[in-house]
Amino acid sequence: MRVIAGFLAIALGLVLTATGCAAPPAAEVDAAKAAVDTAVTGGADQYAAESLKAAQNARAALDAELAAQDAKWFKSYDKTRELAVAAKAAGDKAAADALAARQQADAAAAKEIAAAEAREKAKASAIRVGGKIKAPIKMNDVAPVYPAIARNAGVAGVVIVEATIGADGKVIDAKVLRSVPLLDQAALDAVRQWEYAPTLLNGVPVPVVMTVTINFKRE
Repeated sequence: MRVIAGFLAIALGLVLTATGCAAPPAAEVDAAKAAVDTAVTGGADQYAAESLKAAQNARAALDAELAAQDAKWFKSYDKTRELAVAAKAAGDKAAADALAARQQADAAAAKEIAAAEAREKAKASAIRVGGKIKAPIKMNDVAPVYPAIARNAGVAGVVIVEATIGADGKVIDAKVLRSVPLLDQAALDAVRQWEYAPTLLNGVPVPVVMTVTINFKRE
């Protein structure tokens, strides 16, 4: 009886030791979940969708492993710990990717706003060509593309466009003054790509506004 009792005591001790040592890595699991949550609140769904998906998949794998171990009598959390570390790394990456993408988007938006403000300022101060202000010399000409729908319909004619040219010689605005509906967009698309030598006033480049004509001829 003493031998049996001793054996049972040893066996119970081993079980208690095994179950006691096999405690879930709570700190690692909590850190992993927090990292993924941080990525979500940081806008990863909008700015780093692929990275967030990878992080969420890693967290799902971690949750599945925790559930699997909870269902076992003899538990081992080595794999759980590895999955927690991987999920945290994925969450951190998604958060970092989202932050970088958001900063890039904000910078691009700010640049666009600044460019729009500069264009509006240049348009407001543009000098109309005429008199002492000579028409600038075109440095880069882009021919308009004759729209197939207009060609097939036999539509031709002259589109007159008012172009505002910045101090750097690039067209910053264009609007139709005389319209041929099927040809207007083709004319604007071409004019917006034209580039001129900067117009100088007292030796200083200035924005100018002038009219240009685009003649669409039927062949």
